[in-house]
Amino acid sequence: MEVMKKLEGASAILVKSVHYPGELVAFKRGSPLIVGINDNSFNRRISFNRMHEATDSAWLGETMECWLASDSSALIEHTRRVIVLEDNDVLHLAGGGYGIYNMNMTDVHEAVPRELLTLQSQVEHIMKNGYDHYMQKEIHEQPESLLSTMRGRVRVEFAPVPSSDKVSLNGQSPSTSSLQNYAGAVDAAPSTPPASTADGDPYLIPRVMLGGLLEHGTHIKRCRRIVMVACGTSFHACLATRQTLEELIGIPVSLELASDFLDRRCPVFRDDTCIFLSQSGETADTLCALEYAKGCGALTVGVTNTVGSAISRSTHCGVHLNAGYEIGVASTKAYTCQIVAVTMMALQLSEDSIARRARRDKTIDALGTLPLQVRRALQLDAQMRQLAEELKDTNSLLFFGRGHNYATALEAALKVKEVALIHSEGILAGEMKHGPLALVDRYLPIVVIATRDNVYTKMDGVIQQLLAREAKLYILCGEDDESMSQYESRGCVLLRVPETVDFLQPIVNIVPLQLLSYHLTVLRGFNVDQPRNLAKSVTVSEEMH
Repeated sequence: MEVMKKLEGASAILVKSVHYPGELVAFKRGSPLIVGINDNSFNRRISFNRMHEATDSAWLGETMECWLASDSSALIEHTRRVIVLEDNDVLHLAGGGYGIYNMNMTDVHEAVPRELLTLQSQVEHIMKNGYDHYMQKEIHEQPESLLSTMRGRVRVEFAPVPSSDKVSLNGQSPSTSSLQNYAGAVDAAPSTPPASTADGDPYLIPRVMLGGLLEHGTHIKRCRRIVMVACGTSFHACLATRQTLEELIGIPVSLELASDFLDRRCPVFRDDTCIFLSQSGETADTLCALEYAKGCGALTVGVTNTVGSAISRSTHCGVHLNAGYEIGVASTKAYTCQIVAVTMMALQLSEDSIARRARRDKTIDALGTLPLQVRRALQLDAQMRQLAEELKDTNSLLFFGRGHNYATALEAALKVKEVALIHSEGILAGEMKHGPLALVDRYLPIVVIATRDNVYTKMDGVIQQLLAREAKLYILCGEDDESMSQYESRGCVLLRVPETVDFLQPIVNIVPLQLLSYHLTVLRGFNVDQPRNLAKSVTVSEEMH
């Protein structure tokens, strides 16, 4: 205990000694640490109440099987019973028992209670199931993961996926765990009868229900502003949904990169609501920003994909994504599920607005067809591989987007740079004339995201200006957008995607660009699931040093 008190910074430490056989000590501060315990009924499993009980010969002769890891996905093939350690916890394993103590307690020798959780996932969820890489599997799992995020939370008729629409890989069908009974699975979601047949006023029945927000929903609707804090891909999800929150709730929304938020010590007030997005729920900078916001008295909301994570435990309320395990370092399905989760938050918080009712209902109805739209977007896989063959030797790649799809441009550029190791930039199309236009020539490949929304006319103007400078363009546009066909004769390549409402279009648009980054990485011979110098969860921050 004395040694642990003198340690500084984030750490997760395991100590084993030849002088104490059959015993192990683990300590956690900042970094995640999870204990998996074999619940075999033939083994005695004892939780010590006091530290000295570990020396009792009554169970020193007993044994227990356990595993320690930083993420539950590493434990699921061994056990489904886990304990999530909290900061400054010390775990002592001895014989057939264990004790958990916390250095912040007045009496450090008295054990603290920690809940024994049961993981809901199966071993199949962490297997590749016929895919070549985890990233490929997770991209193709997105229709199912989106459905899981919405299941039980949205009252809408979901559109089933015809079997002919299912994507095949190398002539083989994807794994049954990700595609089998897909149409049947959506039937499990609650549905609402059409307005014309519903008894009484159909709007008295909430169409979106997030249980994690019920207690604090009124507080959020009355706050002065919403501050969204995240890092990396999660920040792009914030950017994609900022306009959705502002339009539906009518509250100003500011975006903050967690590291910059901490550097500036941004003013936060008690009537602010701070939303923290993190796939792992353990992102160090986001956690530090969360503690800072709580210290300022703000209401904190967490959006994570990991039950029992530090962010889910530390926030006042939140939403779990239910996206399933994401093993590949590059986040794909968690990103699209984050957009859906925040969109559902906006829909729930705006349910009492009559002026926005039509907009809300159109968006909720679009959620019902979203998994189908994403499945259709996955059918661009072959075209994206062909495009990757063409671009694999390029040294730089630009993505232009605007409005909701500025986030799509940034996320696509991030995916290309982090896995394919190609320099790429996502550029706000409105800033094109303020510097980026100088880079444009016939050799630099540029992807322009121009699906039909409120900035469509402006994006059409961007395309014409780029073509006037002989740019090499790849235009991502709607599958029924005939006006874009004129650019094919001018040397442009059209990437046609299904169209949905503007709030959800970034989800559909990012899918082919995820596929592009994946195929670029494979063709360039790099590790898809473990890019160099990167980790899945960034659990170390300069703030912790």
